[in-house]
Amino acid sequence: MSPWKVCVPGERLCSTEVCKAGSGTYIRHSFIFASLAGYVVKKNEGEELPVISVARETEAQLLPDVNAIVTCKVTSINPRFAKVHILYVGSTPLKNKFRGTIRKEDVRATEKDKVEIYKCFRPGDIVLAKVISLGDVQSNYLLTTAENELGVVVAHSEAGVQMVPISWCEMQCPRTHAKEFRKVARVQPEYLMP
Repeated sequence: MSPWKVCVPGERLCSTEVCKAGSGTYIRHSFIFASLAGYVVKKNEGEELPVISVARETEAQLLPDVNAIVTCKVTSINPRFAKVHILYVGSTPLKNKFRGTIRKEDVRATEKDKVEIYKCFRPGDIVLAKVISLGDVQSNYLLTTAENELGVVVAHSEAGVQMVPISWCEMQCPRTHAKEFRKVARVQPEYLMP
């Protein structure tokens, strides 16, 4: 599915002999017209005619890019890295799940050799990270939290309560007052919800 061109409502896209009408389009007098502004997308789904549709800009496929700030959820951890699912690029939710990896050496900017993944992340944590590069063959994005503004933003305690950050490396359960280690993000005002 690749964007073809930008269009406006009422714009004639092609003949019904060339394509089938998809979402965001309508047919009039054997021609397919755009019913909304956005990107024209031609998709061949194995049928005799490709399907032409119009996707709004926010619906167009967004991919995590190098240096993009992403919000992700930790799915598993081991002593060498944390596996995550990338949920947002900036403030835009992703339609498809992308996998990412935060390696032990990419957790902090200092004392990289002393990092213990289980003291930084736990499965279920919501993390702000930055994309370093497209990783290995499995298409894992390599991510870093080696900045003060990056790290865990939401974590739940053993009691299931959302924890409160008390330092750059600890969060506390407001119910049980138990403390747990995390690589805590110093959240910037622009990332806070009004």
